[in-house]
Amino acid sequence: MLEWLKSILILPFNVVFIIPSLILYFSDYHYKVPDKIFLMLGIFMLITGVILIIWTMLLFNIVGKGTLAPWNPPKNLVVEGPYCYVRNPMIIGILLILFSEYFLLNAIQILFWTVLFFIINNIYFYVFEENQLESNFGEKYRRYKKNVPMWIPRFTPWKL
Repeated sequence: MLEWLKSILILPFNVVFIIPSLILYFSDYHYKVPDKIFLMLGIFMLITGVILIIWTMLLFNIVGKGTLAPWNPPKNLVVEGPYCYVRNPMIIGILLILFSEYFLLNAIQILFWTVLFFIINNIYFYVFEENQLESNFGEKYRRYKKNVPMWIPRFTPWKL
């Protein structure tokens, strides 16, 4: 439980709360009330993102027997729930929360951070994580990678 909590505080909490707070604090940000459409879109993205993150973290813990952290990765390949549709649903959840912050706070700075976060994760996944997953799970992961897209979900669930 302590490892799980530590991974949440170090990774998603920093990405969606600490870093955006620091960006806004050190920039020339002044809050402006968002348009109704931005408000509704922001609330929808926030709720969807939080649900997705909680769901994927639970799957990592229960099915994967690990955490979202690279220092304590899942011991089992997780191919259930949203992972049947897309390879990175947890990061998609974080991106949804960051986009919701952009819409709700009316802060272009958060949009820039969201794009940078996405680029950093793409580089990390291609250079490190996917090689590590192939190393850990072998042919199982290669089949998964071949059939399940990285960012744009499939229409139907894929089963191992």
